[in-house]
Amino acid sequence: MLDRSATANQLVDMLGSWHHGGPSYRALADRIRLLVLDGRLPPSTRLPSEREFARALGASRTTVAAAYGVLRESGFLASRRGAASRIQVPPGAGAPGTTHRTNGGLGPGGGAIMPAADPDDEALDLCAAALPAPPGMAAAVEAATYALPTYLRGHGYTPLGVPNLRELLAHRYTERGLPTTPDQILVTGGSLQSFALILRAFVSPGDRVLVEHPTYPNVLEAIRQVPARAVPVPLRPDGWDVAMFEATLRQSAPRLAYLVPDFHNPTGLLMSASTRERVAATAARTRTLTVADETLVDLALDVEPDSMPHPLAAYDRHDRVLLVGSTSKCYWGGLGVGWLRAPASLVPTLLGVRAVTDLGTSILSQLTAAELMVRHGPILTERRSMVRSRRAALAEALAAHLPRWRFELPPGGLSLWCELDAPVSSTLAVLAGQQGVRLAEGPRFGTDGAFERFLRLPYALPETDLAEAVVRLADVSATLAARPDQRRGRPRGGRPHRPAADLTPVVT
Repeated sequence: MLDRSATANQLVDMLGSWHHGGPSYRALADRIRLLVLDGRLPPSTRLPSEREFARALGASRTTVAAAYGVLRESGFLASRRGAASRIQVPPGAGAPGTTHRTNGGLGPGGGAIMPAADPDDEALDLCAAALPAPPGMAAAVEAATYALPTYLRGHGYTPLGVPNLRELLAHRYTERGLPTTPDQILVTGGSLQSFALILRAFVSPGDRVLVEHPTYPNVLEAIRQVPARAVPVPLRPDGWDVAMFEATLRQSAPRLAYLVPDFHNPTGLLMSASTRERVAATAARTRTLTVADETLVDLALDVEPDSMPHPLAAYDRHDRVLLVGSTSKCYWGGLGVGWLRAPASLVPTLLGVRAVTDLGTSILSQLTAAELMVRHGPILTERRSMVRSRRAALAEALAAHLPRWRFELPPGGLSLWCELDAPVSSTLAVLAGQQGVRLAEGPRFGTDGAFERFLRLPYALPETDLAEAVVRLADVSATLAARPDQRRGRPRGGRPHRPAADLTPVVT
């Protein structure tokens, strides 16, 4: 069992305004239950003692004891005589009528997200947050083809990557404030392959891997297949809970940490420079190898690219931070090119692990990626403009057709993280699929059944497709709301955690 706890003050801060009328103990239990379902209080977290919590909350111990009792009766709290009370998620804790699959702790719908297998599938795909190829792709392929004959005399394997691409990547990191040499770059088949190499090189079965909560489902699946244990650290609505991050590193001693500091997937949050400094210092102090996924770093929509924080590794003084990136989001997923930036001393270890899966990425794809990076200025300007337009179209459609869904416009990235008006994400995904809209339900992005009240909605499709998808989702949502078994998110005997009048889109 993980040794992780929430202090009384931390719990009070998470609760916010929790008493909306009715019995105090019931309102308190309902609010804690929602923190569990929303992933803010991960399973196995120890709650403070009744006396300590009551003092910090400014409530009577009787109120806290009764609230804990309600949570125990409903299966959200486990207690043993002489031991602390710990959070757990009972089966069926999400939407009525949904069941929780046990899939390596991923909860309902857990598992990797896969793009549609049939390119002619007419469904509106809101699973994949990926763009079509940019206008300059054909020209880049043509230029790469002219450069290819130089490599035809050899065996064609490039375990480290072609020199030109590695030099370009090293130069780009240096420009962003992280001095880098080509011997620190390993070109891979994508950011997921980069992360898989790191897992195989440094994580053993049974080890713990710290992840943000929510996080990218395919990373959770990669961790499960080691098999290792994902240790979730909840994200606050406004960003990273550094105190909780530091406490989890101390208490759980994970072997590895995986973070997405740049336009986090799925929330779109951007980690500040001061937070990066604290995170890097804590990783160094606890000797935790940390992976920062920068796949979305170039899709800054409301932030000037030149004012972006330096890469997380720039704040690292002890070679504990590795960076992974890819061409899949800013250029095209069909290239199949990613990379890993690591301390030079770790590259031979990673190469040794790679040798049992592949001996290098396609040379033609690497040369094409290099051509795109040489021309990155106008390409990225066009991409950002297109994505801003699609983001605005999705936000406008949601405000018009699903006004009770809450979201904030992220400063970059490719998706909205929407809070629904009831814990029906898994059911909604099933019904939407029947109406030709593919969705990745919220619990895929968490562990143990969290995020039934959330849904990731990418804005990668054309504006007209996004508008049509929202219209269909509104129809499905209305059908679901009319079902007699839907309680619109109310815990039994409780109240919604915010007034219905406040359930409007937050568009900033």
